[in-house]
Amino acid sequence: MPHYSHLLPPSWKSQVAAWLHEDTPSFDYGGFVVGEAPREAFLLGKGSKRAVLAGTPFVDEIFHLLDCTVEWHIAESEEFEPIRHVATIRGKARYLLLGERVALNLLARCSGIATASKRIKDLAESYGFRGIIAGTRKTTPGFRLVEKYGMLVGGIDPHRFDLSSMIMLKDNHIWSAGSITAAIARAREVGGFSLLLDVEVRNEDEANEAIAAGADVVMLDNIDGDQLASVARNLRDRWKGEGKKFLLETSGGITEGNLRERAISAEIDILSTSSVHQSVPHIDFSLKIQIPPN
Repeated sequence: MPHYSHLLPPSWKSQVAAWLHEDTPSFDYGGFVVGEAPREAFLLGKGSKRAVLAGTPFVDEIFHLLDCTVEWHIAESEEFEPIRHVATIRGKARYLLLGERVALNLLARCSGIATASKRIKDLAESYGFRGIIAGTRKTTPGFRLVEKYGMLVGGIDPHRFDLSSMIMLKDNHIWSAGSITAAIARAREVGGFSLLLDVEVRNEDEANEAIAAGADVVMLDNIDGDQLASVARNLRDRWKGEGKKFLLETSGGITEGNLRERAISAEIDILSTSSVHQSVPHIDFSLKIQIPPN
């Protein structure tokens, strides 16, 4: 059965090693105190709300590098109610503690993103939205792989991964090129047929220009409410039967609070929001070494 971990690139394990190196660049003073007696630790999912578990491959690798084993008691993407015993980790005491904070921080962030992603997806669907819910590229430098992974586990589209995986032309590109048409023509010269072209627009006129010039996706940025529905409907009517295929994306300032007015199922294909990964609440986890029986 395919697992999201099968998406991870060859480089991801070296990132895990770098996290451990960052956290213990020289002497392990606390490790000296506890020594290397074999111990068992319980990984507990805490907090006050129902959460989604995400980030298990990274935690597995953290402890694998420290010669510890991880036994998961719930599956990745499964929801749990706090307090839940989600895993048992076994290994030498100092190695358990060497991996503790790195693993907890990663799990807290990744699970927080997965939880927020699932929540906004479920909310949009409850409003009748049947399009694509996506994140954005507003991720933490050096931690994008984990954050995009969390979006996938939460059930949403991670959107473009980087500048090389899709051509997105925003206001600065357009102003620098002189016009939407000029920017699209220049992008097509080098992007070829294999890259989708997503163009940010501010109004209906700009959207029509983008579609005429060959945009694959038209991002209606910061347009909301009745205006969003009207613009989207007009674009569908204007280009019906013209042989132009395009998707409409709504983006800009979308949160759970204003989701209803942006999740217009009949007109909008994609709803992208950074609210599922920027400033998202983390999920609290703790690792407790168990006292061995006498």
